[in-house]
Amino acid sequence: MFDLYENLQFSVHGGGNGDGLIGAVNSLLTLMETLIRMSPADIFARLLPGIAAMANLHPLFVHFPIVLLTLFFLIELIAVIAGKPAWRRAADWFLYPGALFAGLTVAAGYIAAASVAHGEDAHEIMEAHQELGVSILLIAATLSVWRLFARSSLLGMANYLYLAIAGLLSLLLVSAADLGGLMVYKFGVGVSAAPAAESPAEHHHDHDHP
Repeated sequence: MFDLYENLQFSVHGGGNGDGLIGAVNSLLTLMETLIRMSPADIFARLLPGIAAMANLHPLFVHFPIVLLTLFFLIELIAVIAGKPAWRRAADWFLYPGALFAGLTVAAGYIAAASVAHGEDAHEIMEAHQELGVSILLIAATLSVWRLFARSSLLGMANYLYLAIAGLLSLLLVSAADLGGLMVYKFGVGVSAAPAAESPAEHHHDHDHP
């Protein structure tokens, strides 16, 4: 049997002090040689250690609807105030993916809630966080369907009602993010215990490098 690791070895020959292009190529080949010996799971942990350390995928998805739907509202607001239809079309590129990621985030959130340990205080916050997440998904989906099938009718009062609902969506995003941060940073939901922290006097960064 052909052993890939035993028969495939990389090396870079030549002088130099290991810096620059030669050093970068040598580091890349060393990494490739190391990865060849590892299992797929170990390779994933080596290349993406942060994701591999996650207890669930909810933190991976949650940032997308926050950014996409917030940008959607801001672009939509500017488009309405400035009377720029082209900007409204640009806002579509943030609304539809934002609604999609809202669905993925809510699904991952329910899976996470059933898999992470948490106390009673955190559970009440988690339930409120879940309700906000579902509300965000429903509003984002409603705005998406409304926009798809009634674009030409978004005039007058309908236009301002649409913008007001988009503004409400942004407020709910802030509230949901706030509760999510409260669960993680105050109650430690879904995270491992950090090592004992050093006092400010013991821990410092040296920025005086040449």
